[in-house]
Amino acid sequence: MTIRRATSADIGSLNALAAANGSVKAPDYFPACLAEQDAARRELYIIAADGTNAGYGMLNWHPQYSLYKRLGIPEIQDLNVIPLYRCNGMASALIGHCEAAARARGCTQMGISVGLYSDYGAAQRLYVKRGYVPDGFGVTYDRETVRPGEFRPVDDNLCLMMVRDL
Repeated sequence: MTIRRATSADIGSLNALAAANGSVKAPDYFPACLAEQDAARRELYIIAADGTNAGYGMLNWHPQYSLYKRLGIPEIQDLNVIPLYRCNGMASALIGHCEAAARARGCTQMGISVGLYSDYGAAQRLYVKRGYVPDGFGVTYDRETVRPGEFRPVDDNLCLMMVRDL
């Protein structure tokens, strides 16, 4: 298993990895992520097994979630491993890689979010096993706290924000 920073040469592979997970990204999604990487605002990592790209994940140094922003907590985002390579420790390795990068920069906490419907069940269990706990501010929709009585669709934007001490 190897983890490396993505480059512009990886855009096709990143799009293929996203598609293999059932996610079609806008054409400018990965180029925008790489531009933010060039500006030291995020890191985009690719994980490979036996020379084959198996997944990717990002470490966002400047997340939009207000608690993370206020406390200077980086956030792991868009963590994906294609089905063929799941249950082999790859997502956990990507998380560990991001945590090590954050520690190296002097960060004492890490943030991560997880969707609330069953497609995210494995991620929910993994994050808890890695020591992440809910941040205590409830459910968010597109990184904004959902207030009692509000209705929101149950989709990828409905998340539980979690934190872990590093």
